Amino acid sequence: MIKLYEKGAYVLHGTEVIDELEATKEMLQAKTGKECSKSELSENTLAYSILKAHNTSGNMEKLKVKFDKLTSHDITFVGIIQTARASGLEKFPVPYVLTNCHNSLCAVGGTINEDDHMFGLSCAKKYGGIYVPPHQAVIHQFAREVLAEGGKMILGSDSHTRYGALGTMAIGEGGPELVKQLLNKTYDINMPGVIGVHLTGEPRKGVGPQDIALAIIGAVFEKGYVNNKVMEFFGEGVYKLSVDYRIGIDVMTTETTCLSSIWVTDNKVKEFYEIHKRPEAYKELTLEEAVYYDGMIEVDLGDIKPMIAMPFHPSNVYTIDELNENLYDVLSEVEKKAAVSLDNKIKYSLQDKVRNNRLYVDQGVIAGCAGGGFENICDAADILKGKYIGADDFSLSVYPASQPIFMELVKNGLVADLMETGATIRTAFCGPCFGAGDVPSNNGFSIRHTTRNFPNREGSKITSGQIASVALMDARSIAATAASQGYLTSSENIDTEFLKPKYFYDSKIYDNRVYNGIGKPIPETEIKFGPGIVDWPAMSGLTDNMLLKVVSVIMDPVTTTDELIPSGETSSYRSNPLGLAEFTLSRKDPAYVGSAKEIQLGEKARTKGEDIFAAVGELKEVYETIQKVFPVEPSETEIGSVIYAVKPGDGSAREQAASCQKVLGGLANIAKEYATKRYRSNLINWGMLPFLLKEEVPFEKGDYLFIKDIKKAISEKHSEIKAYIVGKGMKEITLMLGELTDDEREIIDKGCLINYYRNEK
Repeated sequence: MIKLYEKGAYVLHGTEVIDELEATKEMLQAKTGKECSKSELSENTLAYSILKAHNTSGNMEKLKVKFDKLTSHDITFVGIIQTARASGLEKFPVPYVLTNCHNSLCAVGGTINEDDHMFGLSCAKKYGGIYVPPHQAVIHQFAREVLAEGGKMILGSDSHTRYGALGTMAIGEGGPELVKQLLNKTYDINMPGVIGVHLTGEPRKGVGPQDIALAIIGAVFEKGYVNNKVMEFFGEGVYKLSVDYRIGIDVMTTETTCLSSIWVTDNKVKEFYEIHKRPEAYKELTLEEAVYYDGMIEVDLGDIKPMIAMPFHPSNVYTIDELNENLYDVLSEVEKKAAVSLDNKIKYSLQDKVRNNRLYVDQGVIAGCAGGGFENICDAADILKGKYIGADDFSLSVYPASQPIFMELVKNGLVADLMETGATIRTAFCGPCFGAGDVPSNNGFSIRHTTRNFPNREGSKITSGQIASVALMDARSIAATAASQGYLTSSENIDTEFLKPKYFYDSKIYDNRVYNGIGKPIPETEIKFGPGIVDWPAMSGLTDNMLLKVVSVIMDPVTTTDELIPSGETSSYRSNPLGLAEFTLSRKDPAYVGSAKEIQLGEKARTKGEDIFAAVGELKEVYETIQKVFPVEPSETEIGSVIYAVKPGDGSAREQAASCQKVLGGLANIAKEYATKRYRSNLINWGMLPFLLKEEVPFEKGDYLFIKDIKKAISEKHSEIKAYIVGKGMKEITLMLGELTDDEREIIDKGCLINYYRNEK
């Protein structure tokens, strides 16, 4: 079904793939008519050419990238603009779109989320940006319709910023990376590896883009095959897919932990831009005669069957047939995996969802940047035509990804068809993906064409004894399940004629409602602040030495950003750093906030020149032990907290996973590895040290770590740092930092990105 190459691969004439292990110089020369070196041919990728066009460093090994456009939503843009304002923002230097698709549902009895929206509108006016009101479009659909351009680059503060199917290389990062672009700085990375994704064949009838995406995620995630690399899609299979279908695969590449994606383009993509009244945005992207990729994923589209990603990760994949045919065995396996994710803190069962030897589902949702596309909803409507979803537990909700899509579905009659089945139709909203919409009941089992199904996400509050679980599926199999009134059904088992109605895009909705101030800043505009919008607290710079208390140790194989800072009910606090910080690790380690605050009292006393031992009594004994070895002055040693996690940062790009730790006094993370580049970048941009520890964890929760001469080690570019576990003695351990740019070192030294830019003035 899917083959991963052990090493790299050569691609000739856009179709012929040669395994690097089998290739010889003579073979390549015979096929191409010239000598070919691996290094030269690696520069023939689409990714390389786009990155080269956007690199300002003059060195393709050390990139300094300037993006063409930026995009954010209402959970992230307040913090980004507040940080940029504190750092000297005068106007948006490139087109910047502020969408409102996460906090669309304003707080009951209050206006806190709408205050964020009005903040965004006033900033779009003042600095010259685009403001998309709530319920108009989810962030990525608006970007596809209005922003994407062939050969261009877009940076977004949402992890699913992926527009590769349209020929746009897009990257999702934490907010501080957008701040850098707003201040005319660069995105600094080493040249990423590029992995070819060779699509052949044609999808089976009823198989949708989510099925292809889940199969790929299942094949590559655990191996880290594409981690922080660019996935480049090519092959005859690409041309068999509609653009909507390609988009549906592309957006899910985020769940592989790749850095970005890019696809070859063709007349179908050209037509997409023409339909959206932007023909000039199209650029033909085709492969050179000979290309080298650092790895290769072979996907025969015809081999892939309808898939399901069971709780609690998009990589936990099975075919729906496999699940149905081995029901109790698979459910037992899923329950065992879930017990690890849930720390065995709560009883979790899926086998009690079996009725009449079939798996019964409580809820279906088709929504957001992955599921809410026109073609997905049309195909789902065809499957459900003339059927009804029943009056039992099962419900079905459909969220078109934008108002133009919604309007076309109204015009062609499919909204009426869906409503007749018992489904409900909602406006564009990202809530079902992060736990703010269609939250399942306790012990509920939901199937969703959305992007993620992590634990502690859609309705689960483990510390309160509440659990809900989500499985990811394609819209077509969700519709087939709805047609079976809640019994899990593969779309291949429903005989359907897919009518494939033509899409007509009407831009009048945006023309009449979206504020477009690109190139037209109004500096005298007064920014609107609500009481929930709070400035960042002051943050100290690095001192010569550092004392860290270990306040949380997480031994899960992977820790998601949702576990570091929960989504869902925290949304209304996203613009209040201290208010949001109260939720840090609340579903994973409820004692974290209290423990971090206790040690933070020592740092607050130190910076005020007060007695740190009076603030935190246990520090006296700790310093007595340290001073037996090193002549350290407590008043000149920064005090803070640190967490250990095996592999933190999978999932969302939101910076709050790091910033919430920082405002509580967090100074570092220690990890075996970081799940994504963006989480590590978030730590650095908030002045936190991204330590690595390859050995078994030698400390426990509650231990203190003393790090001598950390400021010197950062400035002198040491890769290894000596640290000491403070107990009855001083046990030496070695921490590593990994590669840091000069700017990243200075950001850490200054204490955070805000201080770094403030220092530049």
